[in-house]
Amino acid sequence: MLKNTTTTKMDLLTQSSGTGARTEKEGMLFHKECQFEDELGLSTRPGEYKQVQPAELNEGKYRNCTQASHCMLYAESITPILKVYNPKAIIFMQLRFDGHLGFPGGVVDPGETPEDAVNRELVEEAGLHPGEVVLEDDDLCCIHFSKDKNLLLYFYVKKLSEKKMSVLEKKTINSLEYGNEVMGIVRVPLYTMSDGFRGFPAFLRSSFIGNSREQLFQGLIKKNIMTAGEIQTAAKASPAFVSTSDIENAQKCDG
Repeated sequence: MLKNTTTTKMDLLTQSSGTGARTEKEGMLFHKECQFEDELGLSTRPGEYKQVQPAELNEGKYRNCTQASHCMLYAESITPILKVYNPKAIIFMQLRFDGHLGFPGGVVDPGETPEDAVNRELVEEAGLHPGEVVLEDDDLCCIHFSKDKNLLLYFYVKKLSEKKMSVLEKKTINSLEYGNEVMGIVRVPLYTMSDGFRGFPAFLRSSFIGNSREQLFQGLIKKNIMTAGEIQTAAKASPAFVSTSDIENAQKCDG
């Protein structure tokens, strides 16, 4: 549940740079207390994020980290795509302001818990009313740590009804951050088409922010939406390129 004392992004944006919680830096907004997503979201090197168990969080190296929390909201679905492909589930993702794909969420502000932060972000980025969808401690899927960024990432997964998911998608386009931090909504295609590449394998070639690709995998496995083997097969798939002879034959027919 959101706290009444939580400061929203709109509050921060309307405060002056001299007294507000953020300041201008080369035309971008940053938290005074911690880096904003413009820096935290910079490209990730392979192996940068290591998984952390909740019991490890009391260790000294994690005490002064910047924290961020994100969530995967999903719904079961049996409605075929193009009347052929089993969707398995509806996974809600976003096209971000930086051109990458990611999940709803953001930086944990001072005085917030990771759950407070992700619930606040759902109000701001998805247009939900406070308490309409609530992420709780039991919804925690995994925690990752980047030593390079001194950043802890909390990832939550929650199941919604298919009807509620449809409402969420519609509300997002009227949210506070739509057209600012959120540029669009995306349903993940969880099927593979007849060429062995289009669908989920092709989607995995997209540009994901931070470790959101790994978070997607963990969410799919934890909720038994896909197996690790299915994900590995999709991740290794290659596109079926058109051969030179096919192009030449097409040109002859066209002529």
